[in-house]
Amino acid sequence: MPRTRKSPLNVVLCWHMHQPEYRDPLDHRYRLPWTYLHAIKDYTDMAAHLEAVPEARAVVNFTPILLEQIEDYARQIRRFEVEGEPLRDPVLAALVAERPPQAEAERAGLIRQCLRANQRRLVERFPPYAKLATMARWALDAPEAAGYLSDRFLTDLLTWYHLAWLGESLRREDPRVRRLVDQGRDFDAQDRRVLLHLMGEAIAGLVPRYRALAETGRVELSVTPYAHPILPLLLDFGAAREAWPEVELPGVPGYPGGRERARWHLETGLRVFERYFGFRPRGCWPSEGSLSQETLGLLGEAGFRWTATGEGVLRNTLTRAGRDPGDGQCIHRIWTPASGPACFFRDDGLSDRIGFNYADWHADDAVGDLLENLAGIAAACGSNPHAVVSLILDGENAWEYYPENGFHFLRGLYTRLAEDPRFRLGTFSQLIESGAKTEPLPPLVAGSWVYGTFSTWIGEPDKNRAWEMLVEAKETYDRVLAEGGLDEAAQAQAARQLAICEGSDWFWWFGDYNAPESVADFEELYRRQLEGLYRILGVRAPRYLFRVFARGHGKPDAGGTMRRGKEHP
Repeated sequence: MPRTRKSPLNVVLCWHMHQPEYRDPLDHRYRLPWTYLHAIKDYTDMAAHLEAVPEARAVVNFTPILLEQIEDYARQIRRFEVEGEPLRDPVLAALVAERPPQAEAERAGLIRQCLRANQRRLVERFPPYAKLATMARWALDAPEAAGYLSDRFLTDLLTWYHLAWLGESLRREDPRVRRLVDQGRDFDAQDRRVLLHLMGEAIAGLVPRYRALAETGRVELSVTPYAHPILPLLLDFGAAREAWPEVELPGVPGYPGGRERARWHLETGLRVFERYFGFRPRGCWPSEGSLSQETLGLLGEAGFRWTATGEGVLRNTLTRAGRDPGDGQCIHRIWTPASGPACFFRDDGLSDRIGFNYADWHADDAVGDLLENLAGIAAACGSNPHAVVSLILDGENAWEYYPENGFHFLRGLYTRLAEDPRFRLGTFSQLIESGAKTEPLPPLVAGSWVYGTFSTWIGEPDKNRAWEMLVEAKETYDRVLAEGGLDEAAQAQAARQLAICEGSDWFWWFGDYNAPESVADFEELYRRQLEGLYRILGVRAPRYLFRVFARGHGKPDAGGTMRRGKEHP
């Protein structure tokens, strides 16, 4: 029988905030609005919960490419209001335009975008929005009907779309939001300018709020490599075979110069993070929890003290080393590799309960169930004072499926964990600095937090084709730089554009199990990002970049968006 615990069980909540680069490199307009929508909803609410419960602690991870986009949205809204500079996001621009677009194709595109919200939690919650959405679907089913929809219909639909996407903290605390919700319809230009202004305030306030939480010790901020690449695959396609021996790899030997590019993402990510928050982070959540033995070495060289991944990676690692993963308690220890930072392993079961199961539970029951499971882990870990449960998941994607953006669940979770003497909420760095005991980690089997493999990013025909296209672009990049064809400014621009093309999100979406609409969005933008790189290099883009190469055949969920494996964008 397990021994009675004399010390509380360590619990770390780690929230990962990430969106890929949605700006079109050719016209600099945003192709998709997810960065600012998650900013006004999820990033705002997550800060508010931590501010409201002073005893709470958490790790919040930001990707540098997301921080840059948040800054860009705050800047463009400010410049629009002060100087009248056009907004570069077409959905935002339509919200505050004197008249919405008159071309039927543009109007239909805006209508489709305004329906991309969780039907149950965001649309049906507001009867005026639900009525407008019903009319919008009718118009899309009969395209000739779109011409009969008035400008007032479209401006009201745009207004409700943004009101529904606002975070619960704004909805509860900002009287301007309450006034607009109560008004319900006939939103004039001034109403919509007020809505834009309060969204701009929320977006501009995000970095200062999280920085203040970090400075007071209530949050540990960590970082991901600059544009969210899968570092082990940049280093070696063969890493995919360590956990998936039968995988079919792309028809190229590997990614040229991958080690130098991996270092670029790490070094640039650290510089960008420090520019926003004023210090260098001690921890790194690698993109999608993707790690390999070589990646661990690079993280150590970069100065990181901790990293983390999914429990499948640890189980594969222990199994290959001839060690029995046992009853599951192996994931509740801190592991140290021969070289590199300390490693924490995600409790997949409990993390996925938050991400996928608890949304349909009463908040009190969900929090109670989580605490009961944590108490069971505490008992199983016996008297080990260094045991830790790492709950790691996206900080932005699950809450669309919860009532009121997860307000009651998250507030209850922080409050009850902070108050319960059986548990100690903390951060990964606090555990390391406390001198917590670690165990030696055998040579790591490369993998990610999704199934412990890289199957989400490589191994299918469309994913492999995307890698082959990227390799050709990288070879062109190397040749142009070797020939001295770019000045210093153009070299920096090309390096950043290449990094965007190396991001993981493009490969995630290629594959027939995803919804056609989502695949189409990311497939086209990936080709545009590659085309933008060729343009910077001064080289004609290959003709295949102007043809669709990947289509999805999955079904969207009830919200109109597609939940991706662990989460969705």
